[in-house]
This record gives sequence, structure tokens and C-alpha cells, in this order.
Amino acid sequence: MAMALQRQDDREQFYARLQSQPVMSPNHEWLACMVASWCVGQGVLPDYLGLEPVQFLQLKSVYFQDDSLPEQAASGSRLDFSRMLEKEDLVNLLIRYCRPDTLEMDWMIAIIVAGCLGSDHLWQDLGLWSRSQLSAMLHYNFPELAAKNDRDMKWKKFLYKQLCEAEGLYLCRAPSCNVCIDYSKCYGSEE
Repeated sequence: MAMALQRQDDREQFYARLQSQPVMSPNHEWLACMVASWCVGQGVLPDYLGLEPVQFLQLKSVYFQDDSLPEQAASGSRLDFSRMLEKEDLVNLLIRYCRPDTLEMDWMIAIIVAGCLGSDHLWQDLGLWSRSQLSAMLHYNFPELAAKNDRDMKWKKFLYKQLCEAEGLYLCRAPSCNVCIDYSKCYGSEE
């Protein structure tokens, strides 16, 4: 318990330091949350936040230039190379729906995809502090895609459902979500 509280304190200190930079876009706050969590070993983002090393250096120079961020994940997380095909599909889905005018879009996509390869709720795997942060981040960066989640399905399930539908795969046997026995697994609370 004491260790968890210390991690929270450390995360909040990292966040405060990261937020001291001038805000350049709404993504700055979400990136600061994810980076602060990543620095204290929370979430599943791997080394370089799941970015290529060059992208990581660019992110640091644009948003966090006064901070010396580690390159390796404090959690010890590594990318699961057995899921690379899935990774490519997720990247392509997000590229298809992304805002075209956002400087950091490639970084956001890579980080979100790295979080999707984790096994918890997406907001937790990314190191965000709440599901509402994730929802706001997705609505800002992928407005058309996020608008499709009009029934508030859990985000990771929603993204994978989009992949299945794009391939014409419908693995669920229920005629509709409302009658499915697993409804609460897809639409229940994540907090």
C-alpha cells in the first residue's frame, strides 16, 4: 500500500514537471499523464513509449525538452512481437480516422497501439488516469471513429470490433449486443 502511494506521488510530481512546458495542443496533457505514469512503471507502454527511437526524441524535443526522460520503461514492458500483424491493422485503422492537422498524430497512434497490446483496460494500459481522459483523447484525435462508439463500448473492445467489422468478421453469436450474456464485459464500468 505504501509503495502504491509513493508511486502515485512520484507520478504526480513527474506530471507537474511535464506540465510546466508551454501547452501546444490538447494532446500535451494526455501525453504528460502517460509519460508520468510510464516513468514510474505504471501502464504497459514499452521502451520509448512504443515509439521508434527517433520519434521518441522528437516527442521529447517538442513537448518535454527540459526533462531528462528515460528511454526504457520502468515497468520492464516490451512489445509483443507475436502480435505485429494486429499492430499493423490497428495503425491502419487509426490512420484512416485521424485528424490530418495534428503534429503529433504519428506519436499518438504508436502509443495507442502499444497500449492496445496490453491486457487491461486501454486507459490503464496507456497510463492515463481515467477512462474519461481516454475518451476525450480519442474524440480529439479520431473524432469520426470515436463518434461511432455511440453506446459507450469499452475502447479496446470497440477498436478490435472495428477491425473485425472491416474484415467482415462477426465472431459474436448474439443477434445484438443488448441480448448478449457478455454485455457487461463490453459495456460495463471501467473505473
